[in-house]
Amino acid sequence: MSANSQVSGASEGSANPLLQGWQTPFETPPFDEIKPEHFLPAFEQAFADHAAEIAAIVHDPTTPDLANTVTALERSGRLLSKVSAVFYDLVSAHSNPAILEIDKEVSLRMARHWNPIMMNAVLFGRIALLHENRAALRLSGEQQRLLERTYTRFRRAGAGLDDAAKQRMAEINERLAQLGTTFSHHVLGDEQDWFMELGEDDRTGLSDSFVAAAKAAAEERGMAGKAIVTLSRSSVEPFLKTSDRRDLREKVFKAFTARGDNGNANDNNAVIVEILALREEAAGIMGFSNYATYRLEDSMAKTPDAVRGLLERVWKPARARALADRDALQALIAEEGGNFTLAPWDWRYYAEKLRQVSANFDDAAIKPYLVLDHMIEAAFDCATRLFGVSFEERKDIPVWHPDVRVWEVKDREGKHKALFYGDYYARSSKRSGAWMTSLRDQQKLDGSVAPLVINVCNFAKGADGQPALLSPDDARTLFHEFGHGLHGMLSNVTYPSLSGTSVFTDFVELPSQLYEHWQERPEVLQRFAKHYQSGEPLPDDLLQRFLAARKFNQGFATVEFVSSALIDLEFHTQPAEASHDVRAFEKQELEKIGMPAEIALRHRPTQFGHIFSGDHYAAVYYSYMWSEVMDADAFGAFEEAGDIFDPATAKRLLDDIYSSGGSRDPEEAYVAFRGREPEPDALLRRRGLLETAEAA
Repeated sequence: MSANSQVSGASEGSANPLLQGWQTPFETPPFDEIKPEHFLPAFEQAFADHAAEIAAIVHDPTTPDLANTVTALERSGRLLSKVSAVFYDLVSAHSNPAILEIDKEVSLRMARHWNPIMMNAVLFGRIALLHENRAALRLSGEQQRLLERTYTRFRRAGAGLDDAAKQRMAEINERLAQLGTTFSHHVLGDEQDWFMELGEDDRTGLSDSFVAAAKAAAEERGMAGKAIVTLSRSSVEPFLKTSDRRDLREKVFKAFTARGDNGNANDNNAVIVEILALREEAAGIMGFSNYATYRLEDSMAKTPDAVRGLLERVWKPARARALADRDALQALIAEEGGNFTLAPWDWRYYAEKLRQVSANFDDAAIKPYLVLDHMIEAAFDCATRLFGVSFEERKDIPVWHPDVRVWEVKDREGKHKALFYGDYYARSSKRSGAWMTSLRDQQKLDGSVAPLVINVCNFAKGADGQPALLSPDDARTLFHEFGHGLHGMLSNVTYPSLSGTSVFTDFVELPSQLYEHWQERPEVLQRFAKHYQSGEPLPDDLLQRFLAARKFNQGFATVEFVSSALIDLEFHTQPAEASHDVRAFEKQELEKIGMPAEIALRHRPTQFGHIFSGDHYAAVYYSYMWSEVMDADAFGAFEEAGDIFDPATAKRLLDDIYSSGGSRDPEEAYVAFRGREPEPDALLRRRGLLETAEAA
């Protein structure tokens, strides 16, 4: 059934909740009333409203000024933003066949709607005139930034091109929108289609909490009483770490790394080839030699060479450490009488054993103390101590799934600041990974608008009444996404397009990665890490062993990430023709950098949604590491103050980083907070790779 036929006869206006004022607490979306058939009529209305608002700006006979051009642009498209936010939340976090079918149509319609706006010559002429005369306009700092970012956005969308080039760019944008949606649907399809049932004999080595989560996953898929491994990372990685069954580890690993590469209806190889060719063509039309050069022009890094320089500086010591670890793991296999060569599906399993031997620690020992609810409390408590915000759970806010929880966030004076939605458990209707998004962004253009911020994760649910338990990586993910959430909730800007996380991609990971530091601090764990059965606090000796083991296996973790970042860069700097055979290109590039055969990319190309499900991280997957240089250095400001909740440092962090959104240049914002530029060795030091780097 087509998306069009799904909405035939759908009532509009009064019966469509997306087109009404929301009579809910804080005017939140009434998810309990919204149905798939409401979306296309709502998008139709939103597109029409927005087009009329843009036409009014374009045809305004008065002399262009900030108010009638740039600020008017900021006010436009509110219905479209409102409908889109609800729709894309459901697409990612709780989809169904009807929603996914509509998504195919909406992605194309969205491109067709935005192309004529972003390439409108008259509109760009008004913006360019203001930009040219900006020195005489007496703008505030935030207004200057708004004008600069608006001008840059239109210029980079092709507004200054001739008509033929604009036409081709519009065609490329439409096709890329379709391909990005197809890519993500393919990965989701492979993830939904595959599972592995665990019989009693298949469970050796698996913890009780893992088996409980595997039973919950089976129940969620309508297989009550059984236990299954799924292709969610939160299911795959603990299985690879703890299962004694080498044959099953191989089966799970191969299924996980083959997503989008199975030669079936969900295969993404041809999708990637077309995406890369179109990106290369678009970059050429814009006057750039390749897509990475185009993309990085509008970033902190500025050039592919700067990115490659950072990645290679980290790659060499990380690879050296990983090779040394590989030899130690192979020796452990030999000690146990194993007559086989270490394979990628063995690494996590034997690394856990080696960590038990060398650091007297494994994830299974600490997991009973990392209860999801307690880690949420810990994330909230750190925010209270740093920024003065408080959290109170609300049961009266409509949600898209019964598992979703909502908290009201208040400032120091007890005034409403935001709502925070937490959607923490894995399910088949949700794409894999973890992310932050919003249903409404903070702004003050026409009165104060409080944000509605979402964190989505894929943690394994507890079964039989047991609470969800997190691995150390899961707990770090929780804090990471909450750091993004705080960036949205603490935003204090006037203009919507500068709100919250509307910053350079290689800066946006700073607030999230910086927040991770608090999760692994003794001051936090001693208060919030409590045994899920006894309620006993984390024993001090286990805490010390956990802290000592943090840098263990960092060679592996760094190699799987940096190799993915390097292959992203190569996809977007080399001619598209070079990667017409995606598998061969992947193999060639990994051989070129000396990728250890026993380690796989964190994201193989056919499932690399960061760079192919849309363009958000295309050519900029390195951003996590670029931001890590800053976050490792930034946390040093608290360490130097002698208090990880130091009020003066926390105030600077709030004022200069978390609340300023995109209203100032990121380098200037960082220096305002830290008093200097970041010290690059902080990253290597944090990962325990500095000595290896100095020896190399």
